[in-house]
Amino acid sequence: MAKHNRTFGVVGLGNFGSTVAVELMRFGNHVIGIDIDERLVSAHADKLTQAMIVDARDENALREAGFADCDTALVAMGEDLEANIVASINLKMIGVKQVWAKAKTRTHHRILSKLGVDRIIHPEVEVGQHIAQVLHNPLVRDYVSLGNGYHVVNFMVPESLEGKKLSELPHTKNHNLRCVGIMRGTDFIGRDGDSCTLQGDDRLLLLGQRKDLRAFAATL
Repeated sequence: MAKHNRTFGVVGLGNFGSTVAVELMRFGNHVIGIDIDERLVSAHADKLTQAMIVDARDENALREAGFADCDTALVAMGEDLEANIVASINLKMIGVKQVWAKAKTRTHHRILSKLGVDRIIHPEVEVGQHIAQVLHNPLVRDYVSLGNGYHVVNFMVPESLEGKKLSELPHTKNHNLRCVGIMRGTDFIGRDGDSCTLQGDDRLLLLGQRKDLRAFAATL
């Protein structure tokens, strides 16, 4: 478990904010959570380092709550556009090193970007895209975006590839993909060039751009 060497502040303890806050605590961090809803604060009082009733639109209140000492703060509420934007400004004003904020629309995203928010997230959109990608191809178990258009995709090995060696797969030459390895149960095995033979229930980990991954998936 990580050391208690990072302090996070979470503004808004709704479903999204509270999930992030509790997970950060689980990783061993110091987490301050605030909300204007007394019911939400009470529900998380025993789960976070500190949970307080604070209006993030009040710069001094944020200072008193300890947010100026946070390494990173997350503005997790998205429905109240004004509160979201003012909270983001205040966190920047009091010197929080990294400010992340949830955005609901493209316009909201642009405003936060102009304010210098370090990372803007769209949880519903990102989760929806992730689920759609997995639902679209039953062989895709999961994937991770690495940025710049690159992803690592976890493919279930279909019957058509059982018994084949990694060196026989067309992923490198035909689809410009790199094999990161194979998961067999809980074991990680194999690399490009290895003579590993694929078995049923293996999972193939491929790295590449989305268009190439889609083209490869279509051949399976």
